[in-house]
Amino acid sequence: MPTRFADPDTNAIALHIIAADALEDWLAKHDPAVTNWVRNAGFSGNLSETLLVPGDDGQIRMALVGYGTADKRSRVHFPLAHGAVGLPEGTYRIASGLPAPVAETECLGWLLSDYRFDRYKTKPRHDRRLIAPSGVDAARVEILAEAECLIRDLVNTPASDMGPADLGTAAETLAQTHGASFHSIVGDDLLTQNFPLIHTVGRASATAPRLIDMRWGTKGPKLTLVGKGVCFDTGGLNIKPAAGMGLMKKDMGGGATVLGLAQMIMALNLPVQLRVLIPAVENSIAGNAFRPGDIMTSRKGLTVENNNTDAEGRLVLADALALAEEDAPDLIVSMATLTGAARVAVGPDLAPFYTDQDATAAALTKAAEQVDDPVWRMPFHAAYEPRIEPANADLDNAPGGGFAGSITAALFLRRFVTQTPYVHFDIYAWQPETAPARPKGGVGMGARALLQALPNLLNL
Repeated sequence: MPTRFADPDTNAIALHIIAADALEDWLAKHDPAVTNWVRNAGFSGNLSETLLVPGDDGQIRMALVGYGTADKRSRVHFPLAHGAVGLPEGTYRIASGLPAPVAETECLGWLLSDYRFDRYKTKPRHDRRLIAPSGVDAARVEILAEAECLIRDLVNTPASDMGPADLGTAAETLAQTHGASFHSIVGDDLLTQNFPLIHTVGRASATAPRLIDMRWGTKGPKLTLVGKGVCFDTGGLNIKPAAGMGLMKKDMGGGATVLGLAQMIMALNLPVQLRVLIPAVENSIAGNAFRPGDIMTSRKGLTVENNNTDAEGRLVLADALALAEEDAPDLIVSMATLTGAARVAVGPDLAPFYTDQDATAAALTKAAEQVDDPVWRMPFHAAYEPRIEPANADLDNAPGGGFAGSITAALFLRRFVTQTPYVHFDIYAWQPETAPARPKGGVGMGARALLQALPNLLNL
């Protein structure tokens, strides 16, 4: 799909972005023919309004897109995209009205507004192409758009074509593209190399579980990204109902997101030593599936009582996080579609994150606002630690009670990262309703905020 700007074109349609309170000033600068046409058409500059203005020859002279009021813009993602989706196919150049502070984010929204998951479709597509405005770092915006499209494509692909082996292939292809090293530990080798929880969760699947390990860069601070790669989650023997299983192709959304973020980092050639770890499994049901009540020993040596086979994501992440810390990185970030409790707390739009470092939280919050990638800090609330400590083992993967599910999951993961600055994201990775630049389906959450914050987080 097109994720790039159009080449300069003298025949491109001039596009004017007009806020509701700026319409009269804009009209005062144009001739009566334009003014009369705009007024008679009832164009008011409201968000998502569009208007084509013809010339004397009947061809399109210019296009107008409403930019609404500041209050309305604050309530949507990518305000420009709300108008862009109403424009006809063609190539456009922005002639006026694009605020410089948000120019790159709005241009990113334009590129993403043409995203389609069309792997299984034969219907032709129609595109609205944009010429990169002066002052916008076009190469950077294209990199962000392509990485976001990678995330969306990976999440949208059904498990029949995006199982653990396929996710490994996607990671290996990305590694080859950017000159990164790639390694994976597959099947029973997970046991011999001490990744027992990853093996336990994935052993019932027809496709062997694996730990994906990608490295890139030789200079700078060490950043390790850990992504949950549960390519389909039946719930295991604690099987999900049909309604709960319908979206479980997206349970590898954390793995997809760290691959998208890795693509951004490598394509932008950031001065970091990057490592990406993805435990890729399918949580299936078979005679050798793990059971409720089983007690397992993790790579770190901590024992875990399994009280729900549908709380498997934290198990596979535990082994990967233990490995990540053994390498003594400067920062570990995990991303996972981990709990429904996070969605109850903040809904589908916000990416909740956990960290013990106030400066890290402040940097992420500020960065998220700058790039329109909303996040929200959640607490590592120590008073809940006893809830993850069962009578028969060191840890409980599914404490009862029904309260604070996202927090207790985060506390569980923190037990496996004890010496390293750590940020955990409990993301949804799914857009439940179609919106401009965010069609229904897989979506990146938190990756652009993290990218924007990295200079502060790692002193780059």
